[in-house]
Amino acid sequence: MTTSKFKTICVLCGISPGKKKKYQDAAINLGKELVCRNIDLVYGGGNIGLMGLISQAVLDGGSHVLGVIHKALMDKEISGVTIGEIKPVENMHQRKAEISLHADAFVAIPRGYGTLEKLFEVISWPQLGIHDKPIGLLNIDGYCNSLLSFIEQIVEEGFIKQNAHHIITSASNAKELIEKPEDYYPCHDEVSSKLNWNSEQLKRSQRSVSFSNNAHGVGEGNWYRLDTIHGVGRLTFLANGIMLGFLLQQCTWCWQKELTLP
Repeated sequence: MTTSKFKTICVLCGISPGKKKKYQDAAINLGKELVCRNIDLVYGGGNIGLMGLISQAVLDGGSHVLGVIHKALMDKEISGVTIGEIKPVENMHQRKAEISLHADAFVAIPRGYGTLEKLFEVISWPQLGIHDKPIGLLNIDGYCNSLLSFIEQIVEEGFIKQNAHHIITSASNAKELIEKPEDYYPCHDEVSSKLNWNSEQLKRSQRSVSFSNNAHGVGEGNWYRLDTIHGVGRLTFLANGIMLGFLLQQCTWCWQKELTLP
């Protein structure tokens, strides 16, 4: 078993399996790679799609699995027996705070809006001094090529500093992706002083949050709006707005389902 300096890695993924089997195989291989390096998994808590495949692979290999999930999404993203330890939370901010608290690094595998929103958010955090954890993209068969080219263009146009470009890395296979962060050293500039984010965010996320109140802002609050002065921050703002609509749709589905129960 190969040793790693990381104890736990967060994998950003979703409940869709994708149309091609290679995405499913890649999720399983990533799970096995984590096990081979004695790395635990923290993720979004679902047991279907790519979420289910990677979490099951890690659990079967003997590593610990922690899933952090919004209570309103449990009926949608969990089917049957849960995988590993599941921690339900009240809102999306608490979900992100808990995951970040446990993760030593972040890895994103193919998915849609949800993963993009979380990905750009964790990329923008180092510029705020919230964390200095490495972030990697599993670029399966060129899936992320267009996204990486877009980020290159943002750098060339001067909206992301050159020394912040290295915050995100990519690789086409799980072994290389997990190896790259081992040599990661932060060299970007922070746009604000170090923020005591975890304690403050966990404290705030324990408060009752209503969707009607949050409809006046974007997402469940505006705690990270400082980063909108940067290119990645603006992408986070956009992706978060898209995800708010998706989340409201999912929660409405759950509530309607609950109301129709006998």
